[in-house]
Amino acid sequence: MSSSTDLARQAVVFEPGDPPRTGRMAFFDPDDDTPPDGLLPGDSQAGDALLAVVQPNEGGLRTRRVGATRVPVAEAVAGLVRARRDEAAHPAARFWGAVALVALQLVTRGRIVPGVTAGGHDSWRAGPFDPADMLRIRELADAMPATARAVPLAGAQSDGLVLADAEGLVRAFIDAVADAMPRSPGAVRATGTTAFAAVRPVKVAHLRGWADEVAAGLDSGVRLSLRLEADDPGEAEFRAVVQVHSLADPSLVADAAELWDGGDHGFGPRARIDTTMAVRRAARAWPALERLLDSAVPDELALSDADVGHLLAEGAQRLAAAGVQVHWPRSMVRGLSARAVVGERDAAPSDLPSFFGGHHLTSFDWQLALGGERLTAAEMDRLAEAHRPVVRLRDQWVLVDPETVRKARQRDLKPLTGLQALGAALTGAVEVDGEQVPVEPSAWLAELRERLTEPEDVRAPEGLAATLRDYQLQGLRWLARMTSLGLGGCLADDMGLGKTITLIALHLHRRGLGAGPTLVVCPASLLGNWEREITRFAPGVPVRRYHGSARTLTGEGADEGFVLTTYGTMRLDAARLAEHPWGLVVADEAQHVKNPASGTARALREIPAAARVALTGTPVENNLSELWAVLDWTTPGLLGSLGRFRTRWAKPVESGDAEVAERLARLVGPFMLRRRKSDPGIAPELPAKTETDRPVPLSAEQAGLYEAAVREMMARIEAAHGMARRGLVVKLLTGLKQICNHPAQYLHEAQPRLAGRSGKLELLDELVDTIVAEDGAVLVFTQYVAMARLLERHLTGRGVATQLLHGGTPVPRREEMVRRFQDGGAPVFLLSLKAAGTGLNLTRADHVIHYDRWWNPAVEDQATDRAYRIGQTKPVQVHRLIAEGTIEDRIAGMLAAKRSLAEAVLASGEAALTELTDAELAALVELR
Repeated sequence: MSSSTDLARQAVVFEPGDPPRTGRMAFFDPDDDTPPDGLLPGDSQAGDALLAVVQPNEGGLRTRRVGATRVPVAEAVAGLVRARRDEAAHPAARFWGAVALVALQLVTRGRIVPGVTAGGHDSWRAGPFDPADMLRIRELADAMPATARAVPLAGAQSDGLVLADAEGLVRAFIDAVADAMPRSPGAVRATGTTAFAAVRPVKVAHLRGWADEVAAGLDSGVRLSLRLEADDPGEAEFRAVVQVHSLADPSLVADAAELWDGGDHGFGPRARIDTTMAVRRAARAWPALERLLDSAVPDELALSDADVGHLLAEGAQRLAAAGVQVHWPRSMVRGLSARAVVGERDAAPSDLPSFFGGHHLTSFDWQLALGGERLTAAEMDRLAEAHRPVVRLRDQWVLVDPETVRKARQRDLKPLTGLQALGAALTGAVEVDGEQVPVEPSAWLAELRERLTEPEDVRAPEGLAATLRDYQLQGLRWLARMTSLGLGGCLADDMGLGKTITLIALHLHRRGLGAGPTLVVCPASLLGNWEREITRFAPGVPVRRYHGSARTLTGEGADEGFVLTTYGTMRLDAARLAEHPWGLVVADEAQHVKNPASGTARALREIPAAARVALTGTPVENNLSELWAVLDWTTPGLLGSLGRFRTRWAKPVESGDAEVAERLARLVGPFMLRRRKSDPGIAPELPAKTETDRPVPLSAEQAGLYEAAVREMMARIEAAHGMARRGLVVKLLTGLKQICNHPAQYLHEAQPRLAGRSGKLELLDELVDTIVAEDGAVLVFTQYVAMARLLERHLTGRGVATQLLHGGTPVPRREEMVRRFQDGGAPVFLLSLKAAGTGLNLTRADHVIHYDRWWNPAVEDQATDRAYRIGQTKPVQVHRLIAEGTIEDRIAGMLAAKRSLAEAVLASGEAALTELTDAELAALVELR
């Protein structure tokens, strides 16, 4: 009987206390005929072990004593709330659980007031109740099981048993919960005294007058409404007639004057007092009602035009919030509505790129309607000249609030730019003087809005040496539509869905329309990948790198093909790049410009183009300001200034405002295409495993070390023979691979500086950042434990959670690490290829990175299969990092060109290369 679950199996009654929080729940077994000896477990007071209950007995009732466990209300509430859904719980426990839930909801809504009990103690009471609350309380009282109030009232005899009133008992229990919950320092601030925060009862009889005033109307059985009347709306004054509604019987309604005429009219003896108190509360919402309190009968109030205007503008809303409805005369209508109309006085623009470029302004006006039908200019003039809150329009009196009259007088609003007009059409609202108002676009603007949602009739362009998947073709059509309108866009597909090939197809499509060259700005680690993808998928299209000391914008590719540059070079040469006529500028891994104040972001904005496209798998990493930075570059002016964007959009959305979030989605939706691998129709288009070679450039330090190592070791190899020569070849290959990984590994530095010295490490950072931002997980394989330790140190320093498994890892620790990774403990798992290439099940990973090449495809495949195996439910992306122009590049080319032959030749890895001639070896290791 000590657990709440056991107690819920028993019947339970509520025993009120003074103050209410001292009330207790008494749990008992109704079938137990044997009173216990002494106390039951859990009882704390002598004499509390027995309970007198009423039970049926041979067609009548009897009183008997049963063993009981008493629990304070505050301690019993949680168990009772759980019991209401427990089929094994006693019906009485389920009932009190339902009442407890209602009580907690009232407390949560702040429906509690301080009071003083009959015994002079501090207490909190539930209330005031609205009609729905009263109805719920009465429904609960009607549903109370007999065993939930089986305790007879004190002094009742067995032949005249009287039980507590069900509704009164329910309300007493709700008060007990309300009294027990707010016992915190906040209660001190609410009441101005420490008494109402104390758990132990405190005598506060001296506060009774104050408490009665605070709780005035708490037990009121009525609510009010106001009925407005006017004999002649054009001339006579308005009158507000007070109507009284019974909470006990919602169908019972009477004018306040009738209650003062005599009789209770079914409202009970407190009707006048309750009505007066209700008027006092209503006057707090609308002060004009205070004049009623000076009358002998608070029945009717004469209203001036100013009163009616204030009631129309805000008074009725405030009264409704206080539970007082306002009923307007049927002879008058309130059907006037105001909408902001955009572009109605303008013709459809013939040059959309110029229109969106900010060279044209769009009309923006207030348009008023009555009953959904627009007012004519003459009718709006009549409205603008009105000096009373009623106007005669279309043979009827119309109620008009002052704000509507102001809009009729000041119809012309500040014109909008083309993008502002489009944004208003997309969201259906616009901000005017800090207020969101509905917008009605003109016919041509509505048609333009629809064009943004209709797919462009575009097929895969000629010259594309690939077959686009369905979602890639959809991406091409979307980009073609946006760029043809002079608008930019952000292609925000997940990594591995083919953003690069989609942009190549877009260039080919635009080339057929006479567009100029495409400038691609990307991290240095992706230059090689872009060049190879363009050469592979668009053979014959000129491509050049604008990078390095000899960079130039003259020659092949600069006027019609692709020009590739890095963010660093672009930042240095922004002015020079801005002078070149670009048909399209592409920002790959656009999260590099998510900080609009950075030098890189500012430089990128200086480069004009006919269209701009951002590519990123993570358009928002930390906050919505990053989304603004990307879209304000692709489509300047769409989202306004950064400060205004934060106020209007970011802060409300990040605070959980669903309505603002939905409007923002409508605004940015046409300008950002976001597809995930998990989206319907996307993942089935992907192969189960996608393998990608990721070429990266060597840093200047790496290139110098590489060439020095080749010169030194080739001289020694040429002078050696037999096993000595083979050993030197292996040493050369090992050294070159270590240089390609990172100079610190080759130089055996104890405390190295890691950042900025290796192209592979920079690309690894790019990949890991994207994978982690997409909530993915990655396995990073390297054949060198020393390199793995450097990677662990580097990633940990960047705040990325990692773990490292190598040959020296004990078996128990190895199993623990696998478990932690599978459970999501770390998104990056660094693994020694030899130690972890087989025997592990790591299906949480959806990415595999081979930091260096083993040169035996079978070994690499085995390592990849740690993630790509039975149990894997996501597509697996395999990334092989390859240093450009090095031996890694040559071997990768052999594997790609003739994989089956290469597997046979290189089955023994580096050993096969030791048999090459000096000339063959020199050609293999030469830095190109």
